[in-house]
Amino acid sequence: MADTTDDSLMNRFDLNGLRCFRARDAVVAVTFVALLLVAIEGAAIRRAGERMDPGIGRTLVLAVGRPAGWAADRLPFADLVDRATAGLSPDPPLDSAARLDRLMPGRRGVPPVTAAAFDPADVGGKPPPRRPLRTLLVTGDSLSTPLDDHLARLLAPDGVRVIRDPHLGTGISKTFVVDWGQLSASQVRRYHPDAVVMFVGANEGFPMRDAAGDEIDCCGPDWAAVYANRVRRVAATYRQGGAANVYWVAIPRLRDPDRDRIARVVNAADAVAVAPWRAQIRVVQTSSTFTPDGYRDAMPVDGRERLVRESDGVHLNDLGAQILAEMVLRQIAADRAY
Repeated sequence: MADTTDDSLMNRFDLNGLRCFRARDAVVAVTFVALLLVAIEGAAIRRAGERMDPGIGRTLVLAVGRPAGWAADRLPFADLVDRATAGLSPDPPLDSAARLDRLMPGRRGVPPVTAAAFDPADVGGKPPPRRPLRTLLVTGDSLSTPLDDHLARLLAPDGVRVIRDPHLGTGISKTFVVDWGQLSASQVRRYHPDAVVMFVGANEGFPMRDAAGDEIDCCGPDWAAVYANRVRRVAATYRQGGAANVYWVAIPRLRDPDRDRIARVVNAADAVAVAPWRAQIRVVQTSSTFTPDGYRDAMPVDGRERLVRESDGVHLNDLGAQILAEMVLRQIAADRAY
């Protein structure tokens, strides 16, 4: 009788009792890892598909990415991983000289103008298809409240998740309370918003250091340039490479002349900072609505004069915030479907 003993390499493991796993175990392990990746990075698969050009590839990626993103949105694993690994690559602070050097255009030649600098409506182009709005981040200093509450209330019927993340008493020019460069990166990692509403500027005017390390006092062109570079970094973070829309709210006129002078410079710097990305970042102008001829506490609303400012002459009251929320939402609706 012929010797039919299996002398394969795998059989040698069996003879010595060394093989502990079967092919089925490998299938189970791969399936488990795939499900784990979906739970953690499902939203990333969905975002990647949405950025792709139309075609069979995009259809296939979205066929997997949309259910994977839906599951990831409802599970806490992505947030837990972001928090656990955040310390492995800490974000540089806004006043980092190295970071500011990279933002200064004269250091490495003239930066190119890209298509992202143009709003298609300004050049007669066809507007891009409106992408879905699932998550909206509303953030900033105390100016962002109660704007965040009104936006959440308006979007709740449409199932949009509104993240309200105000940081009272903070500012772009004062990094000793909160550094918005680091905070914005943390917010994006944690929430992956489709759109961001940023309203900040009630606490500005602090001296800042330029790329050479010299301290610049408020509020001349040099100070405005440093401020604009800081805003540009934050705005670029929120933009997420063009995947998200950003609505940077300008400050309406303030009652106190000194604070109003600072706000004017801040608004000018904001407009310059986001100029490279007009396709995704819009400055929401407020003065034409709230203070068209200088500061005022009240304005006509539904045919009668109504107070729209708080007694401090800086913040919008509840009615003012409601009016602003409707203004912001009209701009969001032009870019996003919900």
